[in-house]
Amino acid sequence: MNIKEKVSKKEYPIKAVQFGEGNFLRAFVDYMIDIANEKGVFGGSVAIVKPISFGSLDAFREQDNLYTVLLRGKENGKVINDSRIITSVSRALDAGDDYDEYMALAHLETLRFVVSNTTEAGIVLDTKDSFDGLPTTYPGKLTKFLYERYTAFDGAHDKGLIILPVELIENNGGKLRECVLSLAKVWNLPDAFVSWINDCNVFCSTLVDRIVTGYPKGYADKVCEELGYEDKLVDIGEPFALWVIESDKDISDELPLDKIGLPVIFTDNQKPYRERKVRVLNGAHTSGVLAGYLYGLDIVRDCMKDDVMGEFIRRVVTDEIVPQVALPIEEVKAFANSVFERFENPFIDHALLSISLNSVSKWKARVLPSLKDYIKNNGQLPRLITFSFAALLAFYSSNDLREDGLYAKRPAGDEYVIHDDRAVLEFFRESSGKDGFIEAVCKNTDFWGEDLTQYDGFTDTVKYWYGKIRENISDALGEVLGQ
Repeated sequence: MNIKEKVSKKEYPIKAVQFGEGNFLRAFVDYMIDIANEKGVFGGSVAIVKPISFGSLDAFREQDNLYTVLLRGKENGKVINDSRIITSVSRALDAGDDYDEYMALAHLETLRFVVSNTTEAGIVLDTKDSFDGLPTTYPGKLTKFLYERYTAFDGAHDKGLIILPVELIENNGGKLRECVLSLAKVWNLPDAFVSWINDCNVFCSTLVDRIVTGYPKGYADKVCEELGYEDKLVDIGEPFALWVIESDKDISDELPLDKIGLPVIFTDNQKPYRERKVRVLNGAHTSGVLAGYLYGLDIVRDCMKDDVMGEFIRRVVTDEIVPQVALPIEEVKAFANSVFERFENPFIDHALLSISLNSVSKWKARVLPSLKDYIKNNGQLPRLITFSFAALLAFYSSNDLREDGLYAKRPAGDEYVIHDDRAVLEFFRESSGKDGFIEAVCKNTDFWGEDLTQYDGFTDTVKYWYGKIRENISDALGEVLGQ
């Protein structure tokens, strides 16, 4: 059976143009809009625009833009395995091959939103990008699209758009706006257009959170058999989701997703929510996985199920990270509990080695702020965070640098490859095992942005735990946890 036989699709006017046909947007934005249509609070559809030539839209056309989102994981202690056929996408166009149809979207009276996920590299300014034909970059495409709308409606004040980038960079809306204004200047577009951009369009900065693994390669037939129909676009993600939307103008009445219980927060300052995610979710990963890997585990779920590593991760988050986040403590605790459930997801095998990529810069961004705030707030070192730093050094300790990375061995003898910036790997190759190794790492301001030996007792404590980890990681974990 084909998916088109499973659902009756209601047609809605196009309210959103979406740059990107990838898994995340389909299981996040389009999923939420589908629910909003069902609840009667949105009444609009999405036109997907494939911004680059790579890939195909054939499956969208074959399935009338229908697809299934499967949400699998744990939520409030229960295993979730839900499916939903998404009907909110009405068109799927290729920006190049369907250029005229794509640009015609700018003429739609009903259009109100632009959503994008063009990867972190997508929001970049290229002053060599051309206004003629189809611009190469996403900011170029958006600038020309907005100019098309501006001219189509003679600069009407009420025809500006709400721009919602979800690319994983800080202040994504502000940076996209800067790119658009810069290109308008480079392309010598009218001053009145620049004023229209500034006065009539809303560039929101957003923070998004949902793990989406996408199409189930290797077991798609089994999934479709369970669904009872064929779906070439089936999209799998976790139940947890969060969309924080920051803007100077309140847009919540036009996008009332929060009114129907969806996990959307409208705010004029997303910084505390970004800090919460980076410190709690990402910080839990970075402070725990390297010790977990040396301990002999391979995936996040197994860390949570293990009595020792499970306790380490829960305690480092609950005792040392959560109290330092600048949001109401109960709210942060609830978020931390949701993170633990996500880590226990029975449907996702999240490899520790994949999380270990670029751990030096990750520790600086995700864990160091909690270390500093803990010291400031408590007048002493955080025991488990300090241990995590020692585990990072133990994980990186090796002199065997090859073309594809720094090779090291776990206590059990199995080899692994450390991937990081070349300068980082070269430092550890030159320093590992030498006298003064710990001090050299702590003093490396290129790594941490400051000299960590300035924190009283930090270097000596790291040296102590590093030695214990190298001797016996199991005993070290037991000792640091007081077991």
